[in-house]
Amino acid sequence: MPSDRHHTRRARLIAAVKKAQLDLLIVSHPPNVTYLTGFTGDASCLLIGPKRTLMVSDSRFETQLADECPGVATEIRTAKTQSADFLAEILGKLGMKRIGFESAYTTVASQTGLAEKVTDVVFTPSTGLVEELRQIKDSEEIAAIRDAIYLAERGYSVLRALMLPDMTEREAAHELEHAMRRFGALRAAFEPIIGVGPQAALPHYRAGLHLLKEAPFVLIDWGAVEPGGYHSDLTRVVSTSKIPPKLDKLHRVVMNARQAALDAIRPGAACQLVDAAARKVIDDAGFGKSFGHGLGHGIGLEIHESTRFSPLSKETLQPGMVLTVEPGIYLPGFGGVRLEDDVLITRDGYEVLSSVPLEL
Repeated sequence: MPSDRHHTRRARLIAAVKKAQLDLLIVSHPPNVTYLTGFTGDASCLLIGPKRTLMVSDSRFETQLADECPGVATEIRTAKTQSADFLAEILGKLGMKRIGFESAYTTVASQTGLAEKVTDVVFTPSTGLVEELRQIKDSEEIAAIRDAIYLAERGYSVLRALMLPDMTEREAAHELEHAMRRFGALRAAFEPIIGVGPQAALPHYRAGLHLLKEAPFVLIDWGAVEPGGYHSDLTRVVSTSKIPPKLDKLHRVVMNARQAALDAIRPGAACQLVDAAARKVIDDAGFGKSFGHGLGHGIGLEIHESTRFSPLSKETLQPGMVLTVEPGIYLPGFGGVRLEDDVLITRDGYEVLSSVPLEL
């Protein structure tokens, strides 16, 4: 059941739509629709502007819409009408002249087709209007992310207890996801990355058939989605036998880079400079070429959201943002170390929301 916060979000978006000199915005990206209405289905869009707010969906979701977003007017399509024709008919009746669409999520084919059906409208590509609102989490969203982290951490504890030398990476991934679901997760936030030894050098490795006993360490990158749809994202390196000195060195460098990033985090800090603080530690240790990705990204209703720690970022931190901090070093043929935590930007600094021990 949606709360007043959905109404407040829509009001803020309407102000942004008006500022963008649009009569209406077609919100089609499912996480954005959920954020604005509380609706958890798909195949629907929200038409929103200063003069009208309307959900367009089909008969499969009629009861769900009434339950999840009763305060929002709806237009329901039946099987007798194609979805594109139905939307075009509604837009034609509304009489709006300048309509924005989410260009990051709309195909050229669908937008061209719509423009051919509604010829008296100027369709304008729009980016980031909803995503900018989603950057700052309210108290309920932060609580949901905490729950997603808790579910991920409980699943990880179970996996650690079940890990056996003859277990494959894929079996470990299945055990981890099953445990998170058993504790109440909706699903895994993404396919768990479990890389034994040299496979840990692949940042987005897919768990395969390598056995845990094939190397003295394994990298585990995982997360959970809590029932409301909010994500967590964590990474740790687990030693499975005697710790190689080279691994120990890499781990210490990455831990120091992580701390340097945290020390730079505060409201108003440039995301680029937070990334640079961690990157300098890794550069100074001689591994700069082995850290190729950005330091972190926003999380929430999606696993990757706006606001990023990156050398290219132009953003600054604000209280209420939640981002990952995940420095890493990857050495082909040997393996990699990445330590990832979920971090809340507070009024006076930061809070690390995750609590899995960092040590090998």
